[in-house]
Amino acid sequence: MIMESLDRQALLDFYTDHLQNTLLPFWLRSVDWEDGGYYNCYDNTGEVLVSEDKYTWSQGRFVWMYAKLASTTADIFNEEERKQFLNLARHGAEFLKKHCLLDNGHCTFVMDKQGNPKVNTPGDSYDSSIFADCFVIAGLAKYAAEAGDNETLAFARKLYDSVTDRIDRNEYYMAPYPTPKGYKSHNIPMILLNVTQELWEASVSLKDTDTDRLAANMKRDMDEITLHFRDDSGVLNEKILADNRREDTLLGRYCNPGHVIEDMWFLIHAAQKLNLESYIPQAIQTTRKMVELGWDSEHGGLLLFIDRCGGPPVGEAPAGLENEPMVKQIRDNWANKLWWPHSEALYTTLLCYRLSGDEQFVCDYKKIHDYTFSTFPNPNKEVGEWIQIRKQNGEPIDKVVALPVKDPYHIIRNVIYIIELLHDMEASK
Repeated sequence: MIMESLDRQALLDFYTDHLQNTLLPFWLRSVDWEDGGYYNCYDNTGEVLVSEDKYTWSQGRFVWMYAKLASTTADIFNEEERKQFLNLARHGAEFLKKHCLLDNGHCTFVMDKQGNPKVNTPGDSYDSSIFADCFVIAGLAKYAAEAGDNETLAFARKLYDSVTDRIDRNEYYMAPYPTPKGYKSHNIPMILLNVTQELWEASVSLKDTDTDRLAANMKRDMDEITLHFRDDSGVLNEKILADNRREDTLLGRYCNPGHVIEDMWFLIHAAQKLNLESYIPQAIQTTRKMVELGWDSEHGGLLLFIDRCGGPPVGEAPAGLENEPMVKQIRDNWANKLWWPHSEALYTTLLCYRLSGDEQFVCDYKKIHDYTFSTFPNPNKEVGEWIQIRKQNGEPIDKVVALPVKDPYHIIRNVIYIIELLHDMEASK
């Protein structure tokens, strides 16, 4: 079988070494022991700390990461290391609980070094992105589950209720790329599905009584995501009109392969938790399709944005939306190669192989692996980590990716999930 040629033990050794010796040393240097939280504003190479500001969604992601490392089911850390990770998660959780909330109960999008709220761009509100709230919930929920901390779980649940209420009322902001009025965006049910799962897991772990409501919300988000599937082809559009219609414009046609592939493992994990296996075949099919459409056959790697039929995004901007930030982002950056979609695709293709036995996923995984590890890890071993963005042909490019932020979330999350998956596959062979 093709899978055997991957040598699962060799892959386990590779990813464990990469986590312990390339990724973690960089981030363990990024803890702010003076004021709390973590530094997250580096240049693309990671060599220069460009600001001591602290983006709230990155702070939440750090907390999640350290709590996950403390609780991993893979036997790659000793007890002392796990305690260290939990202490690092607590360090960030305390900073967030003390500083992240505004008087209205929403999260500020960015803080200064001491935790005081700032505006990201002149004229913005402090609470300019509901995604900041979402990543705080996810991080605090993961920490609460591992630490057995009911107080932190209550903080996360209260913030979650605020988030879902704002979304139900359609009164929230989505910096840096707001969804234009009249459209539904795939990223809202996507992030809610992820966040609700984290809160559900914490509630189960701490024997909380909120699990039934959270399970119902997960099912709702799963159903909302399916609205973005075009048909049985597996294609998932990023935006549709609010009445669930699709249109033949740039916004109606474009896909984000990395987002979709990431969301498919969210969907699979949720289906497994809730015994809703009927969702899994569609997630597997969509993963296959989005790798196929998103892959750059000339240069390798996943394109950032594509048309729903593959290739560069096509179509005019909808009337009146020509200057929307998302329209500019699609047109200017569609061919860039970013680090995070590739880390998501590494895990999702392996997961889909495990569930389906379809050896095409092994081929997909291998080409993604080869491209990723020849393109993104920093060649300067003294710095470590990954370089965030490349041109279409893989050459370096110095530009800001959405925000002047670098955090460990996507890479370490997927590396640890891959390690756990490979451990499970080895144990069950």
